[in-house]
Amino acid sequence: MDGSAVMDLRDIWDRLGIRQGEDTDPTSGGRGRSGNRGGGQALSSPPGVVLSEGNPLDAHQPDAAPQEMWERFVADARLVSPSNRRRLTVVVVGTGLAGAGAAASLAELGFHVEAITAHDTPRRAHSVAAQGGINAARARRVDGDQLARFVRDTVKGGDFRARESEAWRLGEESTRVIDHLNALGVPFAREYGGSLSTRSFGGVQVSRTYYSRGQTGQQLQVAASSALMRQVAAGHVALWVRHEVLDVLVKDGRACGVVTRDLTTGEIRVHRAHAVVMATGGYGNVYFHSTLAKNSNATAIWRAHRAGAAFASPSFVQFHPTALPVSTPWQSKTTLMSESLRNDGRIWVPREPGDDRPPSQIPEDERDYYLERKYPAFGNLTPRDIASRAARAEIDSGHGVGPLHNSVYLDFRDALARLGRDTIAERYGNLFTMYRDATGEDPYTRPMRIAPGAHFTMGGLWVDYRLMSTLPGLFVAGEANAAYHGANRLGANSLLAACVDGSFTVPRTVPDYLAGLLGQDLVDEGDPVVTSALERVAAREAALLAVHGGTPAKEFHRRLGEIMYRDCGVVRDRAGLERGISEIADLRREFHRDVRVSGVEGEYNQDLVEAGRVADYLELAELMCVDAWHREESCGAHFRAEHQDDGEARRDDAHWMLTSAWTTSGWEDGAGPGESTLPHCTHHAEFLTFRSVGIATRSYA
Repeated sequence: MDGSAVMDLRDIWDRLGIRQGEDTDPTSGGRGRSGNRGGGQALSSPPGVVLSEGNPLDAHQPDAAPQEMWERFVADARLVSPSNRRRLTVVVVGTGLAGAGAAASLAELGFHVEAITAHDTPRRAHSVAAQGGINAARARRVDGDQLARFVRDTVKGGDFRARESEAWRLGEESTRVIDHLNALGVPFAREYGGSLSTRSFGGVQVSRTYYSRGQTGQQLQVAASSALMRQVAAGHVALWVRHEVLDVLVKDGRACGVVTRDLTTGEIRVHRAHAVVMATGGYGNVYFHSTLAKNSNATAIWRAHRAGAAFASPSFVQFHPTALPVSTPWQSKTTLMSESLRNDGRIWVPREPGDDRPPSQIPEDERDYYLERKYPAFGNLTPRDIASRAARAEIDSGHGVGPLHNSVYLDFRDALARLGRDTIAERYGNLFTMYRDATGEDPYTRPMRIAPGAHFTMGGLWVDYRLMSTLPGLFVAGEANAAYHGANRLGANSLLAACVDGSFTVPRTVPDYLAGLLGQDLVDEGDPVVTSALERVAAREAALLAVHGGTPAKEFHRRLGEIMYRDCGVVRDRAGLERGISEIADLRREFHRDVRVSGVEGEYNQDLVEAGRVADYLELAELMCVDAWHREESCGAHFRAEHQDDGEARRDDAHWMLTSAWTTSGWEDGAGPGESTLPHCTHHAEFLTFRSVGIATRSYA
């Protein structure tokens, strides 16, 4: 970092009144560094929570311009010789695109790898659900695209709340990612002449999204899991299926393994390692109704947080504008319709509120194509946060359509007339079939009904430039981390980020860390850190089984989702967030008094698994509301009603050009029906500077 950037950073520190300490790592020293949690400068706090300010965070970026940092890191990174690699063990948690890519790549390099997945096979990871495509800054079309434009789009799309250096790395590696996946056999769409085809996605005006019809994630996941299984068959990866991480081992301030529960037998196991890679996806299921598979959960990253890893930007949650609306009380999740549909579909509502006529009977001049009206330059391809907020405004103002008036139309009438049914079927056929199966309506003859649904989480465990958390030795990849996306993710950047992290970043940054551990043995099985972790897991399970309550965990989860959609959803405000914090705390205490968990320890027990996940959601949800309450601005998907200009987000760069990361203590730990202590949340800021991308107010008009 050059001198001017350092001076900018210090100016921001001074404005915010934060002291500059020599130690900028809030959890160096791991679990024992409790003095920093609650020992910092006191902050104003919402009712029921204690907040304090901790030390700033250091991203450990190379000393170079943002566009040169990754090349500098790779050139200077420490290496492990091939003969030493087999002596070092890496545990990879999760087998989606990030996890499978990391495990396969590290095994190819010669490291011993243990891969852990909650699924019965790696290919069932939730990466299969990303339908629309994967971005790459290859500039194959003559439409003005280039690497610098990709970086600007990504940083701007995230509303200047992420490191620009990460966007440069993402773009630089994107070309290699497409070539890598193509070599693995992904059936990308092709032009007549054989070249790979691309299409546009929200937040951009070029075509840089590579795709495989409407099932890109599925095809990429098949390729990644196949590469992983090749290494399993070769004996280089030990694969543990149907296992869930319940704790992280920490010795001398470093992550040295994980504790898992066999979901089939209930057996508790210890997996020792020199380094741990967490790649378990996002935490959108905290909202109960989300586009995520029901098996997706936050337990692994929340247990890592409880072990000392700071949690960054937990309130930065993306609500996808093209999810299917909730239609019945018994519905357990929402269904995602790919954003790629917005290339040819037009979004509209009736001009008159309460108009219940069938869409075919509403004439053109009585339709409001509100995205095209408000944002003519991007139209229906505005970024997801803006499209979702606009849809929510139309629904709340009485213009919603459908039986419950909780959706808007996505209409292909004009595209069908212009292109013909065969072309639309070629582009989106499986998506149209999925919509018909889910709703019973034919999108070829009647517009789709869509509504914002909890989808992607930009927040996650905080990582530095090396993808290492504040807990040394714990690396975090894919949606589980808080890198790249800032306050809003551009469509088709999620598959890219997962592939870049797993197949290209982790294989370079983890060896750099492991090079300092040569000759160091794995933690001993009888070490106190192992026995204490096993005791924590056993005590937590025993406490849940001992409640003998009358309410299933799923009901607590459903009630939590209602609170979160209402108070920490598409639009937030101070009063609602304070209400949410209070109600979640009450719900958390009620959970530990009345949750019903049948069965016993040491056997197949879905009740126990679900109760443990919901217990973690309740704590995480409270922190999400605290983070949203604390950030007094609107940016990207975090829209505080008090901070807006006629419905558009109003950033406060003077005070909030930073990433918020939290360490916490004082949670209940499932210790029974007694009164819990107040959660204590310590805020750590990573201040952001921008040298290659000009800071500007987002505009898509």
